[in-house]
Parts: sequence; structure tokens; C-alpha cells
Amino acid sequence: MAIKSKGITKGNLPEELKKLLRAVASEWGDKIEEMEEGLEVSRLTGAMTNEVYEMKWMSSRSGDEPRKVVVRVYGEGTEIFFNRDDEIRTFECVSKHGRGPRLLGRFSHGRIEEFINAKTLSARDLRDPKISARIASKLREFHNLDMPTPITVVLWDRMRNWLKEAKRLSSPHEMEEFCLEKLDEEIDLLQRELSKDSQPIGFCHNDLQYGNIMMDEDTSSLTLIDYEYASYNPIAYDIANHFCEMAADYHSKTPHILDYTSYPDVEERKRFVSAYLGTSVKTGENDHKEEEVEKLLEDAERYTLANHLFWGLWAIISSHVNKIDFDYFEYAKQRFDQFWLRKSELLVS
Repeated sequence: MAIKSKGITKGNLPEELKKLLRAVASEWGDKIEEMEEGLEVSRLTGAMTNEVYEMKWMSSRSGDEPRKVVVRVYGEGTEIFFNRDDEIRTFECVSKHGRGPRLLGRFSHGRIEEFINAKTLSARDLRDPKISARIASKLREFHNLDMPTPITVVLWDRMRNWLKEAKRLSSPHEMEEFCLEKLDEEIDLLQRELSKDSQPIGFCHNDLQYGNIMMDEDTSSLTLIDYEYASYNPIAYDIANHFCEMAADYHSKTPHILDYTSYPDVEERKRFVSAYLGTSVKTGENDHKEEEVEKLLEDAERYTLANHLFWGLWAIISSHVNKIDFDYFEYAKQRFDQFWLRKSELLVS
């Protein structure tokens, strides 16, 4: 998706960003004048709510590779969805664990990150069995991260807060079209039904779409990026989110259209969950049983209902606060349609 703005070019860098780039270059021993003169700026695609750029300059050290950094400019209205300071703390903590890029600096409307020499996955890559198995293993590692925040499920309170905001922003027509007055009781129902059994809680990414997964083309190792929505949640919810994202292709001519014929079938979902459970991160031993696979499969499928409401509410709010070239209302409609379509099937006791 492309953000409708003038964007950043070499000729219109904000002064604050220039100062920060100079500081990063200086730490690496580069001559600032040479860096500024040879600076190259290119827009990266795949970001959903931010503008993301690769910035490159030649090293002052003869023979060294060009210096590269990623500059992320925050999208408008994102503070409604999460606390930016919390997200930065998550970013730094994941980096300390060696699971993500380093934070090189912050400015008022964005940050500079370490450049990872890897490619962003495509929608098609998610269907490759080998890549999918690596994603499952990497997600398990992410869930097992020891984060300095209370191990408390965030999902339900976040959805209720978003529903309040969606109601505040919506017109009477939008309220009626998306049945917003009914959603308080639907969220209560989902929380009761989906929280009945004891479920594993982990530190969840909560937005594991293909654009947030990078693969080293030499080693095939994966890195998960963009932790804006990350929090503790049931791991089944995070897996459900990933399955739902397989219906999306944000680089098509109609990025807002979801193709639910592309939703992974039972065998594909089972392979993913089996790969997820196949090796314990902590013990390194094969410790899963068939019933564990079936239970997690069932839980994940039921959590797709919460996922549809979650991103449906996100889309309604985004339509009022973001200026991205994206049909948020149509996206919300598809998400809510899926919720109502599958609710009776998935909530059968």
C-alpha cells in the first residue's frame, strides 16, 4: 500500500532527521560531508501504516560496503492503536535478544533502524511448506521471549478500547452498516467462550503478515519485524492471525480485497501447527502429541473470530485517521462478514 504524501527525498529531509543521520554516520567513522553528498534515498514497499525508506551512502573507509539504514516515518493517527513508547521498548528488548534489527536513533516522527540484508516475503512465500515451517519455528521462538511486561492478555481490553473509538468516529450510517452497537456483547461472548479452557500465553507479534517477515537469501534464516501491535496474548490468537493473513495480498491491484479461497486448508494449518509444536525451544526435544496439535488447531480456528473483529475495528478507525491509498471500509466489511458468517459454526459447544 502506498501512503499518499510527498514522501521523503534527498532534497527534503527534515532537519531533525539529517542531524540524526549525521550522528549515525559519525559513530561509524564516516565523513559527514561525504555522506550527505552521496546519500541515496529509496522508498520501501510493504509497510501498512508507516513510510519506510532505505538510506545509503558510501563508507569513508576504502573497500567497505556502502552504509545502509532503514528510516521509518510513523503514519498519522497510529497513537490510537498502541503506545509508541511501549513499542520502542519492545523493539529494543527484541533486539537485545538477537531477534530483530537494532534501534540506531529516534526523531519526533520516526526512527532509524539497522538495515537487515534480507528480502521481505511475498504472499506466495507463505504457501511454501519449507518457508511456512520456518515461520512456525520462528513464531514459537518469539512467543517464548522473556519480555519485561506483565504476562497479561491484552486482546480483549484493546478491542473494547478500539470499539469505543470506532463508535466515536463513525457516522450514524457507519454505525448501522457495521453493527457497532452489537459488538460490545459480541466481544464479551468471545471472551467468555474462548477463555473457558486454560491456554498457553506467549509474547505475540499480533500482525504476522508476509510484509513483516524477512528472509536472508543466503542462509534462509527469518527475522520478524514491526512490533507495533506486539503484546502478551493466547498463542492460538497469533496463529489465527497468521492464517487469516494468508487471504491477503497487499501488493495486488486491489490490496484491500481478501481472498478467502486462499485461506489455508486443514492440512496446511495442521502442518504449520505441527511445525510450531515440533521442537520445544527450551528443551530442543520433540515433545508434542497428536492431541496437542488438534487442540491448538481448534483454538486457533476459533480465535479467527476475534481476529476478524480486531482488524475490522482497526480498519474503521484507520479510515478516519490515516491517509493511505486503501479502501478501509471495504476491508472492514469483509472482516465483519467473515465474523458473522463463521460465528455459529465456530462457537458450537
